[in-house]
Amino acid sequence: MTGSRHGSLSLEEIEGDRLPDPPAGATRLTATVHAVRRRPVSALGPEDLRLLIRQNIGLPHLLPRAVDVLRADPLAEGDLYEGDLLSTVLTRDRAAWAGAPQAARALRLFVAAMDDVPPDLQGEVDDFLALSARLARL
Repeated sequence: MTGSRHGSLSLEEIEGDRLPDPPAGATRLTATVHAVRRRPVSALGPEDLRLLIRQNIGLPHLLPRAVDVLRADPLAEGDLYEGDLLSTVLTRDRAAWAGAPQAARALRLFVAAMDDVPPDLQGEVDDFLALSARLARL
């Protein structure tokens, strides 16, 4: 699976939704989201993906890319802690995964085969596997 068939395009280009520049005095989060949405999806690293996915932005396009990143490094780390991207991806809701069914299947297979899941992520892995099993029956 490649993260997106639009890998060289930015999220703004893919979605056809160019946001205006953030207003003066915008929060750091708002300014960062605006900037990251303008980068090619294929160039987004773990922190960029974690940030946007945590905000539920561009999920159908970003979840597949995140799964690709996690396959290469299951505990890929953004700016918070080892495994923060995996945690963020695992905790998206049913609607997010319904919009990215191939990524959901790939992640389900991937995490089910993980050997050394950190204890603080095990509950999230278990919850995701239960959710993805329910989605697979639909």
